[in-house]
Amino acid sequence: MSQEIVLYNVLDQVATITLNRPHVKNALDTDMHAALYRAFDEANRDESVKVIVLEGSDGAFSAGADLKSIATEEVGSLDYGYYLRETYNKLILQMMNIKKPIVAHINGIAVGAGLSIALACDYRVAAREAKLGLGFMKIGLVPDAGASYFLPRLVGLGKATELALGEIISAEEAERINLINQVGTPEKLVEHLKSVSLVAFGLMKKNFREGFSQSLADVLETEVETQRIAGATKEHKQAVMQFVNRG
Repeated sequence: MSQEIVLYNVLDQVATITLNRPHVKNALDTDMHAALYRAFDEANRDESVKVIVLEGSDGAFSAGADLKSIATEEVGSLDYGYYLRETYNKLILQMMNIKKPIVAHINGIAVGAGLSIALACDYRVAAREAKLGLGFMKIGLVPDAGASYFLPRLVGLGKATELALGEIISAEEAERINLINQVGTPEKLVEHLKSVSLVAFGLMKKNFREGFSQSLADVLETEVETQRIAGATKEHKQAVMQFVNRG
């Protein structure tokens, strides 16, 4: 993978993927999309990795799509739908299919599609000085890269339609409305996630997201099927034995 635009490092069971185009606040272009996809694929295949952390370099998470990377003469004829299918959509679906916990460390500004990518992570921890927002409507576009799916589920429809207008909010406000999980740094959360069963986490991740579109009866049956899988894992059996032998 390109070591210039995406940095990849594995340390103590944690893969850290760093967006690294600081001169444009880590705005995403096609080359970065390709590098990001490769990095997530490597982290997913590496059996030593239990948690994935996504962050940005030089005090910014991501300023979203790099509009300046599109030639001026192409703007009028650019097929945004095709571009989304070939870049963001592939990346977001890849992230959804990864069973390992993905933590967005929003260590600075996260706007537009940069925020959308953070929303696709399983957890979001923002630095106190971070600023978050969606700027699509300000340039006559609709929120994309999965924002239409994740944002209403996280903050509710009313607040999502409000945020879609482009207001930039603080990390504290983002935590108050449940857009992020916490303000600060992700080390404590990451350490806890390292102890979680990857099988159980992957099944939980799938169940929770699919539960929005299923009936109660279907959800209950899904829980039956996934609990059978989780209950057969060595992680579950070891945890039960530790609990039984504790006293």
